[in-house]
Amino acid sequence: MGRPSLEVADVFHQHGPAWRAAQRSHLSLGQLKVMSAIEQCRSAALGGHVLRCGGCGTDQVSYNSCRNRHCPKCQSAAAQRWLQARQVDLLPVDYYHVVFTLPASVADLAYQNKAALYGLLFDLAAEVLQTIAADPKHLGAKIGATLVLHTWGSALTHHPHVHGIVPGGGLAADGKTWVACRPGFFLPVRVLSRLFRRRFLEELWRLHAGGKLRFFGERATLAEARAFKAWLVPLRKVEWVVYAKRPFAGPQAVLAYLSRYTHRVAISNSRLLAMDARGVTFRWKDYRAKGRTRHKAMTLEPAEFIRRFLLHVLPTGLHRIRHYGLLANGCRKASLALARALLQAALEPVAPDSDAAASAPPTATFICRYCGSPMGIVQIFTRGMAIRAPPPPRPPR
Repeated sequence: MGRPSLEVADVFHQHGPAWRAAQRSHLSLGQLKVMSAIEQCRSAALGGHVLRCGGCGTDQVSYNSCRNRHCPKCQSAAAQRWLQARQVDLLPVDYYHVVFTLPASVADLAYQNKAALYGLLFDLAAEVLQTIAADPKHLGAKIGATLVLHTWGSALTHHPHVHGIVPGGGLAADGKTWVACRPGFFLPVRVLSRLFRRRFLEELWRLHAGGKLRFFGERATLAEARAFKAWLVPLRKVEWVVYAKRPFAGPQAVLAYLSRYTHRVAISNSRLLAMDARGVTFRWKDYRAKGRTRHKAMTLEPAEFIRRFLLHVLPTGLHRIRHYGLLANGCRKASLALARALLQAALEPVAPDSDAAASAPPTATFICRYCGSPMGIVQIFTRGMAIRAPPPPRPPR
């Protein structure tokens, strides 16, 4: 796949210095690190290596990636590695997709308290799923869930929500049977929504009482307890959006979905259309519209584009993919083994363990783009180290 004609790094290269100067006192260290990493990704600044094709002899320079989790160019390989590790965790049951979204006013508060409220969003979404699933009136089972945090809307606005991937069933209270949900129906979304709203507002009040929330700008007055209590009142009356989609069409569909969502960043390079005198133009999806009119183009001034992109820089150490219940890291292996035994499903090995597979040659890491032969590393250069010579021109076909 060739390099996109326009990348987020190009916007940062051209307009980043002016943006840094204008916002010098407002940018966090994390945002500055993300900008620097994206600008240097796959460039000589990070070093790299020279590859040589064993077939046609072509040399190719390959630069190192920044591996920053906000970089649009570094997430594909990370997603593939994560999916290979998760493939063995799939059960032969229907999987459901549930989304928990924060209202706009709470989302504004979450931006000023990212670590506290993003973590709260994770934990309460998982708690609500497990509480309702454990209720005998609904499912009466202990379930597992994988939650993925997204903080953006299609137009790069701040829109925090978690996507949950949940097996359609769980272990009974005695751990001796597998309890499956009704075909095509997991849990009632209205019940999930009401409990999610109540628990989140309870925890918000607890954090405020403990002095663990910060307020800036228009929200500064909420630091006073009476004002914060009055601010919570209308939030108890509006509907909080919890959305449940139809079950996936088998385990492979789950993996395909996860590959698109687990390591997604605020905007991919493929969505960028142009950067000119008008600003940066990109594709976005208007979910309020219907049919083909959903897909639109938006143009933002470069400063506004950079501002919106940096809205979604996560605090250092915050995990954006988390596992709960049966899929929690501490008990996943034992829980899945028990679930498969109850479902009478044996775990298929990830790779065939046979003499033929053992004697098969390893797959080449680098492949020549011209003849398809394996390429080997002939030189490694570190940061700031000059390459001995430019690669030769492309050989004739």
